[in-house]
Amino acid sequence: MTSTDLGSAEWERSKISKPRHQHAEEDGIQSKKENALQFPKEESYPKPPINYRPLMKEFIRLGTQFVGYRDYTKKLEGDLAESNKRADALAVKLKQSEENRQKAEKDAATVQDLRERLHKAETSLSDNITQQSAREAEILSRLESQCRRFVRRTHQEYEVDGPVGDELLDALTLAEIHGDEARDGLENAEAGLLKLFPYFFPKKETPPTFVELAKTFNGPEDLGLKLRQEGLKIGVEGTIALTANSQQDVDWSKVGNIGEMETKKWQSLIRAAKPSARPILSFLGVKPAPAPSASKPEVK
Repeated sequence: MTSTDLGSAEWERSKISKPRHQHAEEDGIQSKKENALQFPKEESYPKPPINYRPLMKEFIRLGTQFVGYRDYTKKLEGDLAESNKRADALAVKLKQSEENRQKAEKDAATVQDLRERLHKAETSLSDNITQQSAREAEILSRLESQCRRFVRRTHQEYEVDGPVGDELLDALTLAEIHGDEARDGLENAEAGLLKLFPYFFPKKETPPTFVELAKTFNGPEDLGLKLRQEGLKIGVEGTIALTANSQQDVDWSKVGNIGEMETKKWQSLIRAAKPSARPILSFLGVKPAPAPSASKPEVK
């Protein structure tokens, strides 16, 4: 449009409000100097002074929108940068959360494995306790049985002095007491049998163990009767020998023909012979017992 057209055409009144004018000044589109911008009146015509230029409202609107878009773009850029930061932070947290999840799953698997192992250990321990209890009960029963057998053999009962309150330990202590008694008895029995062995078995060697020694004395033969008869034989033979040495005539056939003799008569003859037997026994190295003998003659 030419200047003539501007002068002859009617100038449309500006619709720019003061708030919008202030925003334009703040955005740098308009000058903030006083009277730098004039609003035309209703009767005004386009006759701007020199160095003044009219502004079309569309240009002002576009400029205002451009400034708004620019600020909005800057704001969006800032928001985007902030969003990126938050997204990076969230990514880090997500990665850490994933690692924690994997660790938690691994720990959960480990805990489950530990629980299973603990359950197996508890079951095994319970089984071992049950077996141990049964074993202790069996040992207790056998110890008590051994103690009863000792009592039947020795006819001697004992009690534990100061029991500890544990059935198994108390039974073991009682068995040890009986064991000590049996050990002392075995030692004394062995000593006695070793003394008697040469008299009963003069032609045999002494057995190396106590069991063999005891079996020797526990045979089918009556060793006491055998020893006594052997002693009687030696006594009779010695008496005959001493009589022969005295050069006295004795009819030994009559002496040996005793026939039926009552026990009382035999005991009376024995008592009568004791005074005369003492010198003979002393010669043989035998010390007679002071008590009278009431033994019955044994003929076999």
